[in-house]
Amino acid sequence: MKNDREITNGTGAAPAIDVAGLVKSYGGRTVVDGLTFQVRAGAVTGFLGPNGAGKSTTMRMVLGLDRPTRGRVLVSGRPYRALREPLRHVGALLDAGAVHPGRTARDHLLCVSRANRIPGTRVGEVLEQVGLTTAAGRRTGGFSLGMRQRLGIATALLGDPRVLILDEPVNGLDPEGIRWLRRFLKDRAAEGRAVLVSSHLMTETALLADHLVIIGKGRLLADVSMAGFAAEHGRVRVRVGTTEPVRLRAALERGNLRVETAADGALEVYGTGPAEVGRIAAREGTPVLELSRTEDSLEDAFMRMTADSVEYATRPLGKAV
Repeated sequence: MKNDREITNGTGAAPAIDVAGLVKSYGGRTVVDGLTFQVRAGAVTGFLGPNGAGKSTTMRMVLGLDRPTRGRVLVSGRPYRALREPLRHVGALLDAGAVHPGRTARDHLLCVSRANRIPGTRVGEVLEQVGLTTAAGRRTGGFSLGMRQRLGIATALLGDPRVLILDEPVNGLDPEGIRWLRRFLKDRAAEGRAVLVSSHLMTETALLADHLVIIGKGRLLADVSMAGFAAEHGRVRVRVGTTEPVRLRAALERGNLRVETAADGALEVYGTGPAEVGRIAAREGTPVLELSRTEDSLEDAFMRMTADSVEYATRPLGKAV
């Protein structure tokens, strides 16, 4: 019989988290719709999607807090509810505010450790890990959001788990705290742990994650490495400025190149490099004021991918009347 502590991560091994055909409906509204993906040990997986995409609901089902309407989700090859001493397997932060405001940080962690048969010595260790040693005796009701986030991460670490699940952990953290968390989670993955971090911020996730799972309206949009996402969705183009844009555009299009006009009037050319655009401009005798290669940021690519999945879309404001 397998040891409950075993989290496999080799070739052909079971994933740390295995989501298959997951569906969750509330009152006729489907918020998670046939979701399938895996989270492997040894990597940080970014779980991305707009607000309302179904990220938090999916995480709650992973942790056995919500029951799927259909489908299954396994942690280390088992349903979360079947794990003995689950905090020794999975550490989670879903709500940094779920702490009694009258308790000190140390007392909160002691209560959790005792309830889960975790040695009290772990309390001091995790407080030091998250940088809260000097605040251990303070009541959590006076904590900033960033301090509560750190305490939530400390709680997730108490059982020294092999799987970490964090929902929007950078909320409330200052720049130093964000950099600390980024390094901290990368180090945990380097130790062979599985780290799943939900966010709606592509810019921060790009600095943290090795792999991406992107959802929109409860459906899977992408399950890809960070490098693969950048290669597939980061649009590369040549930007060229000229005093004769109409003439140059016509010449470029005769060469079967796709051309778009940017907001400032410059031309953006797809499917070639600056050298070829420069040659066409020279052949036509059109002056070139600017010529450069550019590409979309990963945030631009993410916004394009999820544009149809945004719950509340905005539009530019018109002029006041």
